[in-house]
Amino acid sequence: MSELVGYIISGLVTGAIYALLASGLVLAYSASGVLNFAHGATAFLSALFFYELNQGLDWPSVPAALVTVFVFAPGLGWVLDRIMFRKLARLGETPQIVATIGLLVALPALGQWIVKLLTDAGVDLAPSENQYGLPGVGPNPPEHWELMDGVGIDSNQLITWIVTAVVAVGLWILMRHTPLGLRLRASVDSRTLTELRGVSADRLSGIAWMLSAGLAGAVGVLAAPLLALSPVDYTLVMFVSAAAAVLGRFKSVPIAFGGGLLLGVVQNLVAGYAPSWTDEITGLRTAVPFVLLFVGLLVMSRSKRSAGTAAVDQPPPDYLAGMPPLRRWAPWLIAAAFLAVSLYTWTTAFWIGLIAQGLAASLVFLSFTVVTGLGGMVSLAQATFVTASALTAGLLMSHGVSFFLALVAGTLVAALLGMVVALPALRLSGRMLALATLALAFLGDQVLFQMSWLRNGDVGWAIPRPVVGPVDLNDDRALALALLVIVAAVVVLIRNLENSASGRAMLAVRSAPPAAMASGVSILRTKLALFAISAGIAGFGGVFWASFNTRITATEFTAMNGLIWLAIVVAAGIRRPQFAVVAGLTFALFPHVMEDYITDSPHVPVILFGLAGLALAGNPEGWVVQMAEGLHALRGRISGRTRPVADKVAAAGGLPAAAVAEEAAPVVTAVAPQGSGGAEPQDADEAAEVLLRLRGIRAGYGGVEVLHGVDLDVRAGRILALLGANGAGKTTTCAIAAGLLAPTAGTVELASGDGVVRDVTRLSAVRRSREGVLLAPEGRGIFPSLTIDENLSMWLRSAGERERVYERFPNLAGRRKVPAGSLSGGEQQQLTVAPLLVRPPRVLVADEPSLGLAPLVVEEIFRFVVELRDLGVALLLVEEKASEILTVADTVAFMSVGRVSWTGPRAEVDENRLTAAYLGLTDTDVRSVGA
Repeated sequence: MSELVGYIISGLVTGAIYALLASGLVLAYSASGVLNFAHGATAFLSALFFYELNQGLDWPSVPAALVTVFVFAPGLGWVLDRIMFRKLARLGETPQIVATIGLLVALPALGQWIVKLLTDAGVDLAPSENQYGLPGVGPNPPEHWELMDGVGIDSNQLITWIVTAVVAVGLWILMRHTPLGLRLRASVDSRTLTELRGVSADRLSGIAWMLSAGLAGAVGVLAAPLLALSPVDYTLVMFVSAAAAVLGRFKSVPIAFGGGLLLGVVQNLVAGYAPSWTDEITGLRTAVPFVLLFVGLLVMSRSKRSAGTAAVDQPPPDYLAGMPPLRRWAPWLIAAAFLAVSLYTWTTAFWIGLIAQGLAASLVFLSFTVVTGLGGMVSLAQATFVTASALTAGLLMSHGVSFFLALVAGTLVAALLGMVVALPALRLSGRMLALATLALAFLGDQVLFQMSWLRNGDVGWAIPRPVVGPVDLNDDRALALALLVIVAAVVVLIRNLENSASGRAMLAVRSAPPAAMASGVSILRTKLALFAISAGIAGFGGVFWASFNTRITATEFTAMNGLIWLAIVVAAGIRRPQFAVVAGLTFALFPHVMEDYITDSPHVPVILFGLAGLALAGNPEGWVVQMAEGLHALRGRISGRTRPVADKVAAAGGLPAAAVAEEAAPVVTAVAPQGSGGAEPQDADEAAEVLLRLRGIRAGYGGVEVLHGVDLDVRAGRILALLGANGAGKTTTCAIAAGLLAPTAGTVELASGDGVVRDVTRLSAVRRSREGVLLAPEGRGIFPSLTIDENLSMWLRSAGERERVYERFPNLAGRRKVPAGSLSGGEQQQLTVAPLLVRPPRVLVADEPSLGLAPLVVEEIFRFVVELRDLGVALLLVEEKASEILTVADTVAFMSVGRVSWTGPRAEVDENRLTAAYLGLTDTDVRSVGA
């Protein structure tokens, strides 16, 4: 019994650390959608700060802990949110993952570098490299108490439990019983809808990141006696805690918190009571958290789309599109020739060795181009493929197998292992897939590569370089030249794959899995092929990398190495294989260039590598692409040639340039009835005040103009119905009116309560909502995970206002504690409109309010719309169902291909004009239809 209690008590200590880290992960992810891989690095930096205050500057432990947790860590979170995380929240998953990995690399090195600078400047600080057994907040040495025979606790454990309990209660109160918690939970459901309710999502994000960093700071202080002052230890603990965050689906802080406590206890119990046969599998017991992380991701995943795609990561415009292939490749051919010549002329032996190492790394880095650049799947297990292949080759060569047969065998083993790792890709996507592959990579490090027959102890296996006829690869020059030829061949093979039918199938699976399936493409085979090819390339390069070192050990290439490799490759440019070669050479050469010519600090190159990943927040395509595009643009300006935007967009989206140009060009429509010019008011509306006015609005996406000079007047106590076919620009007009999208030209004006008209073109959606402009977006304007009462609270602050809603809608009153997502479609739309009847906005923009509703429900919704009009609200209603909206509208505007083609009273709408609007017909067509 005492043994069981001892396991539980010690498990609760580590579980408390997991719980705090998991809660911070969930808080940050829920507010911004960014999974922070650098959460452990923040904890390490906080631990380093606390350690230097306490041991270096002799601060008492309690004040040092308080400053760390409540000042330093939240301040770090706020700064990172301002300079990085807000931008990342608007990017795709791949830049988010890599940028936070870059932060994982840069933060610890930055902290250690600052300590070194201060020490060199004369500040008396304590040594900061890999310190063990550090003092905590309590007495030093800690006090001990015996609870029962053989079971005791110490003061550090007691403090950890107390702090964890206080944090648990505080988080519960914050998230469930405060307006801030309500808004944070609302932003989890919909960041956009939160802003449309007048709440700044950026401010919520900043607060969430401060709270998340504060929890990491608490971990840094509490874990100081348990962990070494090492960034690797804190990063591993963070990835273990990710299993608890997965249990809470990255949404529920309480579940993640409880999952962390449970994880610590389960880990201890498994380690203590696992069957004896598990002792034969080295590392299995310590790998339990990663098993739980992997299983949890598979079981708890609720992904509804085909996994592993990156549809949000749109391909970049190809600035070289249309250029002859020889001209496109000329710079790279010249660079390769220059490198080959330099190997046998002026380059010294030292730099030749580094070039050979960089080319070997390039082979490994090219594997990322296949799985992430082409396949859109983020794999963090590439180092596992490298190690497995190299160990296999070393094992075979130790039994007399030739280098080339061992190379083939190692490559095949890596490819097979890649297919195994690919299995999660069939269910998971994006960051969840990245976590799953990372869990498998850690399992490889702790279990697979700990097998004595495979690893050969700490000595590893010798991998001598081969001799091919007269070419002796033991000469670094010969090895570098051979690797240059091999790298060039692999680049060509990858480019041919991209342009082949198989490559197009892979791109189809990446961007639109359902469409790919409809076209006969097997998603299963395609993803398995992507992982197998990528893993094979990684294994192939791994054998050459190991042969450069002439030996491979099980710890040579760990999962953490794979994280850094990905950050380097993506920072350079993941979509083009030649940029992976640049990344490999940079990886090998840059630290030594820094050491010889700039600084001998080992931390500065690491910081710069990390910052390269951070730069993705500003340019997701990488620094090499940015430089190349800049040079190309400069040459174009010098020569006086520029490429039209339509060509760039066509190259990016695979559309014919002429089609894009036609869509992007200003469109002239000739549907102009009886003297109604654009948005000029009609006689019946002369007396109604214009509350919202759009004039000359031009707007679009990604360089393609969608609106071509839209004019609209939305008047108080009037319903303006905006009709048109799909793609006419109606939803974009709503986004402009609400402030979700900034126009490229034109103005948006809003009349205030005292009749003063102000230009609000540059006001955000949050500011416009506070000014009384409310958008009810397409679909349901609700927060599904919030209860009915909490949904009402996002617009109605007082309990009295909410009671008025319940008096009006008793069916909602009886279910006020029910999550809104469980309501029927009609009830959800009712919940959207209900608070507006109690506190009407000045202007309501409703995008497809009848979408997906039964006819009786549609009638009810339009009765509410009429009621709002009678309350003096100015309404802009977008609909495709003309028959329903024409029964309530006062004024009708038709849109056709980005222009308002006609505006007039409802009474002047006839069948021909309605047909013209929906079919995009010209004035001549209207007359022919009438005939």
